Amino acid sequence: MTFRRKRIPQLWQRGARERRGTVDAVTASEPTPPQVRLRPEIAALPPYRQGRPAPADGFKLSSNENPWPPVEAVASAIAAAATEVHRYPDATALTLRERLAERYGVSVDEVLVGAGSVSLIAQFVLAAAGPGDEVVYSWRSFEAYPGLVTVAGATSVQVPNRPDHGHDLDAMADAVTDRTRVVIVCSPNNPTGVPVTADEFERFMARVPADRLVLLDEAYAEFVRDEASVDGSSLIGRYPNLVVLRTFSKAYGLAGVRVGYAIGPVPILDAARATAIPLGVTAVATAGALAALEPANEEELLGRVDALAERRDALRDALIAQGWEIPVAQGNFVWLPTGDRTMEVAEALFDGGIVARAFPGDGIRVSVGERESVDVLLRLLGELV
Repeated sequence: MTFRRKRIPQLWQRGARERRGTVDAVTASEPTPPQVRLRPEIAALPPYRQGRPAPADGFKLSSNENPWPPVEAVASAIAAAATEVHRYPDATALTLRERLAERYGVSVDEVLVGAGSVSLIAQFVLAAAGPGDEVVYSWRSFEAYPGLVTVAGATSVQVPNRPDHGHDLDAMADAVTDRTRVVIVCSPNNPTGVPVTADEFERFMARVPADRLVLLDEAYAEFVRDEASVDGSSLIGRYPNLVVLRTFSKAYGLAGVRVGYAIGPVPILDAARATAIPLGVTAVATAGALAALEPANEEELLGRVDALAERRDALRDALIAQGWEIPVAQGNFVWLPTGDRTMEVAEALFDGGIVARAFPGDGIRVSVGERESVDVLLRLLGELV
């Protein structure tokens, strides 16, 4: 006991001197703390980064957000749900799954709800692929794919886009090997905007072995106006290895609450459920999604989607008239294939009040935003063409 009474004040006094700066916190005689052992591939993995904020008088066109504020009834539903945030949400989002199951003519167990479609893709990759396995996807495509594959311990197989910036599904099918466990198809492709056609996808599925999981990422499906494009909702139940993913973030304007869904065979969805972080979908997100699906609210939201699609098409036509080579655009964005000029053009846009998403060496994705932003964008790009 005597030792403790003498030692504790000494340690406290040393700590006080360190806080005052009278002694070094770590002296030469003290060993350097060992580094925590991390997976080297994770330590080297760059984190997902959002686009930078827009200037006070500018426009943020870097995240493919819906430029309109929430529909009043949706905002009210979210606010009401927020009064119960001291309670845990329904872990399975059952009410929302029931609504979606009714819409798509499937059972409740064939619907999986997650914190956005990207969260669900992570669950499916974890469920199917691990060390030594491969995940095939087009590139350039959604920038989160490489990180999701690396986190699972699997290996990415990136198949270059065609010259028109769309998926080369024949080359992707050729890339499937015995090590392949997952193939991701993004339609319309983010960030290039080019959709996969229904005929292309059907031929592709005929070539992919039935024991390889195919994820059809349709985050921008509601913006598609090309009738030849694949429609995942028409494929439900046709393939035992296909999962269709959609989100409420874009067309339904709920990016800030994070909710998306997947539809597919029960055994595959059950495996993905096993990889999920418990209680990942909040009650606020579920309430917002349910309110967005109410007929009157959905009619208003899809009317906004129509307006954005028309604005997108007009923007693309104007850019082509300026001399830009703009690929087919079926999302809520357009793709500028600026190549080596990418950072130069992106900085010029930023200086002019437009924040776009730059992919160095490849191009720039520009979201279709407020009506006022289009005039500014066209003026700036007209000077840069």
